Amino acid sequence: MTASAGESEQLPITGDDDVVRVRQLVRVFAQRVKLSLVNQTKLVTAASELARNTLVYGGGGMARVEIVTDGRREGVRAVFHDDGPGIPDLGLALADGWSSGSGLGLGLSGSRRLVDQFDLDTEVGRGTTVTVVKWKA
Repeated sequence: MTASAGESEQLPITGDDDVVRVRQLVRVFAQRVKLSLVNQTKLVTAASELARNTLVYGGGGMARVEIVTDGRREGVRAVFHDDGPGIPDLGLALADGWSSGSGLGLGLSGSRRLVDQFDLDTEVGRGTTVTVVKWKA
C-alpha cells in the first residue's frame, strides 16, 4: 500500500494491549511513508511512551495516527488525547531526565527529543493532548 496524505486511523487506549496496538500501528504508518529504520524506531519509541502516559496518567484515551505532508515531504503524525486530570506542573513534566518511573524512563522530554515536532496541550481538570510528527528525511 502506498502512503497517502490524510490517511488515518484511530485506536482507543484502555489497557496494555492497546499500547502495543498503537505501537504497531505507528510502525505500519512509518513504513508506509518509508521513514528510515532509525526514524521508525524513534517514532515508535516516542509513541509507546505517550500511549503509556495516556493510559497510566490520563486513565485511558485515544490515539490517532495519520500520514501528513507539508508540501515538500511526508511524515507521520500521532495524536494522544485523554480526559484525565491534566499535568499540574508542566515545567517539571518537560524537564530533561524527569520520569515518574513507570514508563520507559523517557518522560515527555525524551519523547520530544525523538520526534521532529512536539506539541502538548494540557489543563488541570481538562485532560491532555500530545501531538508528535516525524518527517521523512
